[in-house]
Order: sequence, then structure tokens, then C-alpha cells
Amino acid sequence: MSYLSENLKLARQRAKLTQSELAMKIRVGTATIEKYEKGEQVPDTNTVLKISTVLDIPASELLEQELHTEHNGIDKEIEQLVQEIGLKKAKLILRKAKEFREEDFLRVMQMLYEVKYESQ
Repeated sequence: MSYLSENLKLARQRAKLTQSELAMKIRVGTATIEKYEKGEQVPDTNTVLKISTVLDIPASELLEQELHTEHNGIDKEIEQLVQEIGLKKAKLILRKAKEFREEDFLRVMQMLYEVKYESQ
């Protein structure tokens, strides 16, 4: 399943709409909504905008990697990364990163890339 299909289903359920109700509101068939939610078909841009209007959710959120977060409000990917590198390192990195201006951050990312890939 794609992120769009997962997010669409979750947003529809949060809005307490059935597939049929959503289909009727955006003027497509119920089978089309089923295909969107199964990842068998991808809606065009206009349909995504209609869906986002009906579900009262920004279209960008429908396309995001993760629509939902854990109970503590932290993105799952961030939580996993913190577990992988450890809480102490994650805090240190984030404290330093928030002090950087955008151009400094980009320079640091370039330096990290060079250390990782150009030294091999």
C-alpha cells in the first residue's frame, strides 16, 4: 500500500465516513475509493484536492509518509531513528541543529556526506 492509500483510509475513518459516503461526496464510484485505499489506483490532482476538502485535511498530509503519529505525538520514523542512535546522541544532534542557520545546516550536511562517501 502507498502512503496515499494508507493516509486516505485513515483520514476517511477519522472523518467517520464510509467509502460509499466519500465516493458520493467527491462524485466517484465506491469501487474507485476501494482502489485508492488498496493502492491499486492513484487519484489525479483534482480528485486529491476534492478528497482533502471533504475530509478537511490538507492535500499535502494525504501524500505524506506518515499521517498518524504515536500516542506521544512523535513521528514513528523519528522515534525509530532515536532508538537506533540512542537518546543521548539524538539530543546532542538536535540541540546543535536548532542553533544552525539554514546555510550552516546545508554545509554540515555536505560535510557529513563527504566524510561518509568520499573517504571510501
